[in-house]
Amino acid sequence: MRNLKSIVGIIVGVSIVFGFAGMIHGANLWFSHALYVRDVEATVRQLERELYFALSRDAGSEAQTETLPIDGAETNGASAVERWHVRGTSAPRQTSTQAESVMQRIMAFAQDLEARRDITAHGVIWFDTAGYTAHGGIGQMIPLTQAPMNPLLAANIEGPLRQARATGSGAFALPHSLGSDLPFDNTAVIALPVSSTSGAIGAVIATLDLTSTISFMNDFVQGGVAIVIVLCVVAMLIATVFVWMRFRDRLKASKTIQFLAHHDALTGLPNRTVFATKLNEALRLAHAKATNVAVMLIDVDKFKPINDTHGHAVGDLFLQVISDRLTAVFGDHLVARLSGDEFAVLITSVTERRDITRLAATMIEATRAPTRIDGKDLQISLSIGIAQAREAAWRTSRILHCADLALYRSKHSGRSTFKWYAPEMDEEAQRRKELEGDLRKALEQDEFRLLYQPQFSLQDQKLTGYETLLRWHHPEKGTISPSVFIPIAEDSGLIEEIGAWVLNRACAEAAAWDHADLCVAVNVSPAQFRAGMTEKRVAQALEASGLDPARLEIEITESLLISDTDAVVKTLTEVRRMGVSVAMDDFGTGYSSLSYLSRFPFDTIKIDRTFVATLGKNRTTDAVVASIIGLGRSLDVTITAEGVENEEQV
Repeated sequence: MRNLKSIVGIIVGVSIVFGFAGMIHGANLWFSHALYVRDVEATVRQLERELYFALSRDAGSEAQTETLPIDGAETNGASAVERWHVRGTSAPRQTSTQAESVMQRIMAFAQDLEARRDITAHGVIWFDTAGYTAHGGIGQMIPLTQAPMNPLLAANIEGPLRQARATGSGAFALPHSLGSDLPFDNTAVIALPVSSTSGAIGAVIATLDLTSTISFMNDFVQGGVAIVIVLCVVAMLIATVFVWMRFRDRLKASKTIQFLAHHDALTGLPNRTVFATKLNEALRLAHAKATNVAVMLIDVDKFKPINDTHGHAVGDLFLQVISDRLTAVFGDHLVARLSGDEFAVLITSVTERRDITRLAATMIEATRAPTRIDGKDLQISLSIGIAQAREAAWRTSRILHCADLALYRSKHSGRSTFKWYAPEMDEEAQRRKELEGDLRKALEQDEFRLLYQPQFSLQDQKLTGYETLLRWHHPEKGTISPSVFIPIAEDSGLIEEIGAWVLNRACAEAAAWDHADLCVAVNVSPAQFRAGMTEKRVAQALEASGLDPARLEIEITESLLISDTDAVVKTLTEVRRMGVSVAMDDFGTGYSSLSYLSRFPFDTIKIDRTFVATLGKNRTTDAVVASIIGLGRSLDVTITAEGVENEEQV
């Protein structure tokens, strides 16, 4: 529809231009005709006056006796001349001798015209009253020149003669080319009447050469035609330019739309649709040739914290850098972006497992070097899941599902690594799906229980408080370890509800203890921590339970600070203002513990149980523990050791 409107608009525009050009051309023709008429009329009036004065000069004098022939009609011509006399005089009718004098004066008039290049007198016609036999029945012509009259001119005499005889005034006929179908002629025919008291008795036939006028008009018309042609050419060029520009824009837009339909706008990589199509084709071809097809699913670790901390613009650049590195490593294979931070690689030319493993290891190695964006070094971490279709019955959904299971195992195996799909992963995924459904029921049916691990002071061996431990006793499967259901709760999003339940229940139970000086420590998972919401939930739990804020301790891990330091520090500051203490759990297992201690004044530092378990057995571990204790004393914070189970550790 838009193309039709464009074409119609162009046609209308061109029609308007050509119509305007036609109007200009028509105006040129009209002006040319008017100019011819004006020039001929002026010449006729001038010649009519000159003929009048030539015939009036010495009209009453005696004429010469020489008799002139009258072209075979001497009697009729003489009788006509005998009736002639000069207009405005009262002289009697003239004699034959006087008629000869009139002819002589007409001859003299014709000779005078010979000096003018553009006018020629051809003859005299005496209107015969007895019988009209020539020139349309008007009369016979007496030639005034030896040159024969152009047949084209003779064909145009009749009209001017009849008009001159009827009106007694000069008449003319324009050249044939100005309104006639006859061949072109540059002369106009003029009839100059010879009048008597009774009217026109004859006429002098002359021609006016319009060559100079026509030459001028030709130049003028040619200029007008040139202007018209230029206007038409310009109009066509403009129309062509507009059509080309619109076609170019449409073609460009079409290419852009087609590109965006098959590629990711940010990275320029093929999108999920293209990847699925290519994977289908590869699987059909592999089935026909009995070869293997491998798929890698690649997920960017901790991409959301980068977006939240540094902004989406930095996040976009970060994804582009990852895209470039993926393309550099997998240049011979199809690399696609499936979603926000998920990529995929289709491998068809490499079939050996060791070669595919080598490609994955090369990709992991390529992420070791951080990328510098906006003046900040950002570490790249990728988790890769690999699946290979070894059976012809495998479908696209199947191989993608297997690669996704391998990716899940990779992300929960320390990240920045890769895992191959194994059949047991299907069973694990099924169990995980069942447990996820059971977790929802556990919340509804109150199947969770809290256990409390005591905390003692080494100075006086007195009980100072408890650390809250969450346990789940499944009605059919028995007790399920937190190391099993907590990751499932984090992945499914249930951890927030479970964490809120733990916080509220721990505060309520601690408020009911007999010893009002005992503290309770509650761990907050990074997956449940929400800046702006965590402090509200703590306040609501304290208000609902009536627990003294000084008796509550919130434990966080270093991984939480890594995700979004500024927002986390702000939330923890609000929590401390309520009177709640904050502890750093698993100190020494992360990357930047000392920098976090300098940014936020923790109340407690907890030594991870991995260090405590080897105390007295490993000199390096003993040195690390001694350093942590010394650091705690310097910062004046409480040091808590996890997992102390024997006298040697005490």
